Amino acid sequence: MRKLVIAEKPSVARDIAKVLKCSKKGNGYLYNDEYIISWAVGHLVTLCEPEEYDEKYKKWRMDTLPIIPEHIKIKAIKNTIDQYKILEKMLKSDDIESLICATDSGREGELIFRYIYELAGCKKPFKRLWISSMTAQAIKEGFEKLKDGSEYDNLYYSAKCRSEADWLVGINASRAFTIKYNTLLSIGRVQTPTLAIIVARQKEIDSFVVSEYWEVQADFGEYKGQWFEIKTEGDKKTEETKIPDKARANEIAKKVKGKTARVKSVECEEKKNPPPLLYDLTELQRDCNKKFGFSAQQTLSIVQDLYEKRKMVTYPRTDSRYLSDDMIPKLKVIAGKLMGTEVYNKYAKYVVDLPKLPITKRIVDNSKLSDHHAIIPTEVNPRINALSDGEFKVYDLIARRFLQVFYPYYVYNTTKIVTECESELFVTRGTTVVDKGWTELNVKSEKEKKTDDVLPDVKADDEFETKNAKVSVKKTKPPQAYNEAGLLSAMENAGRFVEDEDLKEQLKESGLGTPATRAAIIERLIKVGYITRKGKSLIPTEKGMKLIEIVPVELKSPETTGKWEKGLTSIARGKMDTEKFMGSIKRYVNYIVDASQRGGCKVIFAAEKPRSKRARAAILGTCPNCKGHILENSKGYFCSNWKQGCKFTIWKNALENYGVAIDSEFVKNILETGKIENLRVHMPDTQKECTCTASLSKDNRGRIEISNIVKVSE
Repeated sequence: MRKLVIAEKPSVARDIAKVLKCSKKGNGYLYNDEYIISWAVGHLVTLCEPEEYDEKYKKWRMDTLPIIPEHIKIKAIKNTIDQYKILEKMLKSDDIESLICATDSGREGELIFRYIYELAGCKKPFKRLWISSMTAQAIKEGFEKLKDGSEYDNLYYSAKCRSEADWLVGINASRAFTIKYNTLLSIGRVQTPTLAIIVARQKEIDSFVVSEYWEVQADFGEYKGQWFEIKTEGDKKTEETKIPDKARANEIAKKVKGKTARVKSVECEEKKNPPPLLYDLTELQRDCNKKFGFSAQQTLSIVQDLYEKRKMVTYPRTDSRYLSDDMIPKLKVIAGKLMGTEVYNKYAKYVVDLPKLPITKRIVDNSKLSDHHAIIPTEVNPRINALSDGEFKVYDLIARRFLQVFYPYYVYNTTKIVTECESELFVTRGTTVVDKGWTELNVKSEKEKKTDDVLPDVKADDEFETKNAKVSVKKTKPPQAYNEAGLLSAMENAGRFVEDEDLKEQLKESGLGTPATRAAIIERLIKVGYITRKGKSLIPTEKGMKLIEIVPVELKSPETTGKWEKGLTSIARGKMDTEKFMGSIKRYVNYIVDASQRGGCKVIFAAEKPRSKRARAAILGTCPNCKGHILENSKGYFCSNWKQGCKFTIWKNALENYGVAIDSEFVKNILETGKIENLRVHMPDTQKECTCTASLSKDNRGRIEISNIVKVSE
């Protein structure tokens, strides 16, 4: 009799097999005398389509809505049915006495296993492997501390309710509004409120009226000051520097020029900023978007590889930014591993040499943990030189953030000088760094690097001549369109779009989607043609704008979805009954179908071009040789005119000896500028870390040349 271990992916199954010494191979599984290890391929089981309940649902008709089956059925996914049948056979085998669920430790991972278990009609007992890292040590410890599967029943109920709620709302709302407006409309429980946020911002931009204002800057010789006046609203006082009238601005400048100015006050204050919190997935996606322009999906894919394949970071699909107290003994061990690299040696040594780590509630707090702790490096030796450019960028953020939390506060002095001249006030501000603290680990771009605004040593009542006064014209700027970083914040903090104060407070724990699903929601909105990427901005299309115009408030309100996410969280914590939750969803579906018919059909959607059966390959840039399109295949990046004889090709392994994996972002950048500067590499002969310039060869055949090699100082 053996135990059957079911992992989420083949790669994870192989990692577990190594730890459990399952070296024998079968068809779709690995085994030894004690264990059989098999796998899903993501989801193997899904919800049935409406027409699988009744043939009448095959045609989209209003008189068949709403579709609310008494019991929602599941089925094996056609594309992966062979692997499901392998698992089903083993689940029913007399040779298997019990199971171990080893899918990802989260809501979706639980659902993947339970749906397989349910569809196969299995009743055998099972344990749960719950780990936050894919290192051999973590897997070994996890198998020593297996938990009873029933401990995760509430997590499964939450996942099942999420799946069924999305199906009910999506199927019924999409059909109802598609029939009403005679165009294919995709509507979702989470995607539609997310679209509404983007559309609302676009409307603000479109309705914004640009206006001019003026500012006056006075030159006192040793320093300069900006004119301001104090405005009072209730108990609140603000300093206003904008002058709406050009004549008044010119009058102020003329009035003070050449006159004596007196220092009215000098305020000096020491300020301290604590280190930032550790990363959860959403914060990591935000930073990667701001710093590198990575999409949320791109960041998720990279960090998932760092977790699964590289074993270098802990479980990424987390919404917690804290650690548990049982991890404290491991923290110096992790820092010690980072100390073994040239990149982090200096910073990690500081942490390792601390007599005692400064553990605070900002780092370790059991009360703020969800299913998983924050994303941090693992206890393996980090193989930095094996990482692709994208992998290094993401890992670098995680590693630096981990070390930063143990560093001192960032301390700086602020100085504010208020100068008076002819009854007009001018303000001058400066900042001086006292202790860089945790900011020492920040990697700043040239734009971010700036010197301190050091001000002269002046005292109250000091007098200066106003040598000049300059008037400058400025224009008000509209709100910026959402980029992915901003949208992720908006989705995470859905409560800020809610006016009801009590509900706003309740929604602090909820948002639109979860850290694990937000990237997919953004990609879905792009795929269905509701938004487009324009540079780093996310812009709603005409179709997306019109959809938000026609759907009822409840369907596009973050408030509704925020309540549901809160309900799902309550189910996972055992504080809400599933029938109560699903009852509210079914009532909501009835309301949405009715609402679709009440609306007037004033909005007309443009006719859409039929989609080709085969999606076009993504174009990464223009061929420098013949101006064709650069496309990707499994081994490299090639010109679309290869049949016409164009030889331009960038091979994916071209810089393998330098420890650089060439990905699509690398290719886009080098095609755009012809070179990539300050590329981090490891020299093939010495393995020393260097920076260099990677350039396309002048023969326009796609060869990459390395130059300007500079050793990274230790």
